[in-house]
Amino acid sequence: MPIFKPFRGIRPSEDYVDIFPTHPLDNFSQDEINKKAQLDSSYIQMVKPFVVSKSKDVDRNLRKIRTNFEELLADRKLIQDNSSYYLYEQILPNKSIFRGLMGLVSVEDFWNGNIKKHESTLTHRKENLAYYLDKVNVQAEPVLLTYMANPKVELLMNHEEKNVPILNYTDENGTRHKIWRIDNRLRMQQFKEVLEQIDSFYIADGHHRIGSAALHAKNQKTKNKKHNGTELYNYVYSFIVSNQSIKIHDYNRLLEDLNGLKPKDFLKKIEKNFQIHEKGEQPYFPSQKFHISMYLDGKFYSLHVKHELRKQQSEMNDLDHLLLENYIIKDILGIDDPKTTEKITYIKGNSSIDGINTIKESVDSGKFKVGFGIYPVSFNDLIKVSDNKTVMPPKCTYIEPKLVTALLMYDMKQ
Repeated sequence: MPIFKPFRGIRPSEDYVDIFPTHPLDNFSQDEINKKAQLDSSYIQMVKPFVVSKSKDVDRNLRKIRTNFEELLADRKLIQDNSSYYLYEQILPNKSIFRGLMGLVSVEDFWNGNIKKHESTLTHRKENLAYYLDKVNVQAEPVLLTYMANPKVELLMNHEEKNVPILNYTDENGTRHKIWRIDNRLRMQQFKEVLEQIDSFYIADGHHRIGSAALHAKNQKTKNKKHNGTELYNYVYSFIVSNQSIKIHDYNRLLEDLNGLKPKDFLKKIEKNFQIHEKGEQPYFPSQKFHISMYLDGKFYSLHVKHELRKQQSEMNDLDHLLLENYIIKDILGIDDPKTTEKITYIKGNSSIDGINTIKESVDSGKFKVGFGIYPVSFNDLIKVSDNKTVMPPKCTYIEPKLVTALLMYDMKQ
């Protein structure tokens, strides 16, 4: 069973909760980051030496971030709690609700397989993030982990929600964020006991973050001759949600060329492994697994994976993304390594026709020749891939909830 332990969370004070947290920096352009960095007491202002500075002295920039962080604590703009679990609830404008617990998981559980992954990671990105942690020692965005729902956990969370949250605000996108701090010893013990019944956690979002935290811990372990496994660097700030509080959306593909083929010849080659049904100009969202939406030359098509092809696949190789990759992108379009090519653009969906409309607009613009809409990966398929220690192709799952940076933080020095 994986460890899930309380921690001394650091959060913005009441006066700063509306301006300190931010969406992940990857969501912003550099111009947007530059503007946000001018806002006093924002998280982006805190990390300004790294995300805006023109100085090439990276170590100095990272040390300055640590100094900024400690000054915010000293000024009480940031508050550090006693050791606690945290219940976090996110209510989206469309009334979707995501709820789970914030705490720490162990890098040991990541290494020994109690925390399971489904996605490969880029080595250089992990190394860069690990170096950041080496110098700053602050984890500001949790890893999103999921598990099979446990009614006892849900019951405890229901009870906790009757209390007054320590944080309750609505961000600029209309999403409401509520956090309850769980620091009562009896209640913490009850959570600990029921969480110990969970066999495994599965990484839903944050493969690079947990990978970099594990690499950071490995680096610190090498330096620390008195390492015993209980040091703060051995833990990863995480948000755990059950399969009842997670949504996996479609992640679609756009391609810039047809490998020299004319549309009719391209369709002819697809017929080898897929049944093709023309849908006309009306946007088509795939209705189930093994049905892929394709937009080509002003028309939509439904591509049904032929039964003969399905029979050839093991359970680990029957993801629509993998079938598309192997039998169209590689075999027909001649792209040997989808991970490195610049010919593929990945488009996030929201389990509706919106993502399909984006595909149509992109192809109609002339920048792309063909687009593919893919039915969302099921939770069971995600678990199956993780349990069997295989990985999906790049960009297969767009998962909600999407987390906020610096709503709570974990300091690995205190």
